[in-house]
Amino acid sequence: MKAHNKWLTAPLAAGLAAAMLSGCGTEQGGDSGDAGATVRVGMSDEIMATDPAAGYDPGSWLLFNNVFQSLLAFPKGGSEPEPEAADTCGFSAGSRVYTCTLREGLKFSNGNPLTSKDVKFSFERALKIADPSGPTPLLSDIAAIETPDDKTVVFKLKVPDATFPSKIASGAGSIVDHREYAADALRTDGKAVGSGPYKLDSISDTEAVFSANPEYQGSAKRKNDRVTLKLYRGDREALAKALSANEVDVAYRGLSADDIAALEASTSTDDKGIEVVQGSSAEVQHLVFNVKDPVVGKLGVRKAIAHLVDREALVQNVHKSTATPLYSIVPAGIAGHNTAFFDTYGSPDKEKAKKALRSAGITGKVKLTLWSTPSRYGPSTDQEVKAIAAQLNASGLFDADVKSVEYEQYEKDIAAGKYGVYIKGWVPDYPDADNFTTPFFGDDNVLGNRYENALITGELLPAVAASPDRSSTGSTYNKVQDLVAEELPLLPLWQGKQYAVARDNVTGLEWTLDASTVFRFWEIKKG
Repeated sequence: MKAHNKWLTAPLAAGLAAAMLSGCGTEQGGDSGDAGATVRVGMSDEIMATDPAAGYDPGSWLLFNNVFQSLLAFPKGGSEPEPEAADTCGFSAGSRVYTCTLREGLKFSNGNPLTSKDVKFSFERALKIADPSGPTPLLSDIAAIETPDDKTVVFKLKVPDATFPSKIASGAGSIVDHREYAADALRTDGKAVGSGPYKLDSISDTEAVFSANPEYQGSAKRKNDRVTLKLYRGDREALAKALSANEVDVAYRGLSADDIAALEASTSTDDKGIEVVQGSSAEVQHLVFNVKDPVVGKLGVRKAIAHLVDREALVQNVHKSTATPLYSIVPAGIAGHNTAFFDTYGSPDKEKAKKALRSAGITGKVKLTLWSTPSRYGPSTDQEVKAIAAQLNASGLFDADVKSVEYEQYEKDIAAGKYGVYIKGWVPDYPDADNFTTPFFGDDNVLGNRYENALITGELLPAVAASPDRSSTGSTYNKVQDLVAEELPLLPLWQGKQYAVARDNVTGLEWTLDASTVFRFWEIKKG
């Protein structure tokens, strides 16, 4: 799987004060509130695409999840996909054939009927266009699609893939109207025609306006009729000011520690009516090692680093407990998670680090540059990397410095193999251990670190991919995580939490902040 744009930002509120308003914004039942009231949501992410064949970034997928339907969708708080545009779906032929039957009465927002022809068209279109910024890596296992009638879709897969339902429940599975989209080219007019809970009424660089889709047939129950999404395009200060000035009802993704601290300190919630809502997240961040680098290509150097990095200090001092320490490539809350890195390296230990270097024949200080980017993974990334360098240097075993470059150059240099140690963050496409493992190994892995392990890619991952019972895959994923901990192509650092900051008359946000990463407009109610 090739690198793509799902490497995302640091926690929304990286640095949020530990004293949080737990449980705020929770709806207590009933149907109070005006469904006609427009909910105004602000975020610092951009919407890079309105065409599902092109978007693979958080802003675009937010749009897709609300405007388009997929055959399946993740229920609020759940990690197992359930039928959405489909009425039923199921595997046959040993997880190589996946058949879905559509709901009755499906229509696009323009009134056109949605049939199996549109489903087949949507997937084949995305694969044919193969936009480099699009989600085609998630669809690459599709060998053929058959439509024996208007309501039946049959996917024939190249290999057994029990995670296929999760893949097509993501933004990659968005269904478009074959009458509205070219089969071999992206839509360029900024419009979107889907069958989801909302219609896209308009979009600009600063605002996207959504309204209820009266044609929608699915499982979502809308608690509002209109949503205006304000886009602050990386300007976190402007987003914070907008919330404080009551220009938005919800701030989602992008507020820094200082922003939220200022909001909380400016006045009491009784006076200003601002609340912080916390949800679960499977977002992770890793320190990545180029295994072909002349310095960290030596396993002893990587082991020494693993013995010195203090995750607890990072999440407390840099992220102010808005993240938790991560000790494996599969985060907590995802089936198959273990603590391989803690089991292997334990708590920070200078003597063990020294021993690892000496076993590699290294007696002097290791000179090292850690690379960061300030413009992709959140406002605390540079600070975090500097803290890691300070931890290494405090041991007396390293002479580490930090360099930070803008994201575009950062990605080019990683692809060229110019960096030995660098930061990468990951938000899953779907909440399954497969999405925290398969993209990271083999040719063109999203890490860009030249690491391959034939046992992992040739045997272990194909075996678990074929298993429809995801609860039975734990032992194999344990082997993968243990191997990665031993060979150290990366060092997991933290697992994020999700936050939204909202006016106190807004409820339902807790149902938009879970490990599926689906921000559900329809769950938000403004009183």
